[in-house]
Amino acid sequence: MKKFLSLNLVMIIVVASCSKQNIQDIVVDNQSAKNTPDNITATTVSNITATTFTTYLIRKGNHYCDQSSLKSVSTSEMKFIARFDTSAIYTSVNPVNQYDINKLYGFSEGFDNQYNSARIGWRWSDGALRLFGYVYKTGVRYSQEITSIPFNTDITCSIKLSGNTYLIAANGVSVSLPRGLSSTKASGFQQYPYFGGDEVAPKNITIKIRNL
Repeated sequence: MKKFLSLNLVMIIVVASCSKQNIQDIVVDNQSAKNTPDNITATTVSNITATTFTTYLIRKGNHYCDQSSLKSVSTSEMKFIARFDTSAIYTSVNPVNQYDINKLYGFSEGFDNQYNSARIGWRWSDGALRLFGYVYKTGVRYSQEITSIPFNTDITCSIKLSGNTYLIAANGVSVSLPRGLSSTKASGFQQYPYFGGDEVAPKNITIKIRNL
């Protein structure tokens, strides 16, 4: 009887040890993939992923940022945090172009971003960094200034569908602009940081964005 109990006890210890080892292996694999410390928990790893910024670089002489890629979007609301540094201060070659609106982030509805789309735009003008709602409704462009923002500060942004209207917000300030469709979800493609306008970037410009 004692031998039977001892054998069962050994088996329980072995099973528990193996189960614990399997759990640790999963956590370690996740940690290795995310390059995190050994003593971090799975919950913390998830939080780190959620708070990661992507740095977008628009090089001098270009319109597009280096990190543009084809990515489909299906959403009723796009939310993200943007952070600008002083590289966003620029002077256009043609002074008239200083008032062109550059593009920050958003989405098209369909393939053509100059037919139906919604983005937040930005520009440096009159001594301030300004954000705009910037949309196309069936080929017609509409824009409206939202607010001016500081450098090196997290700016919470969103683009929300509301029937045939886009509600576009930055730091709690919202504008409404017309939409060419009335579906409950937008289906199209991600739109990334872009300089112009008529002119290319006169210097390297970096923008950090984190999806929410």
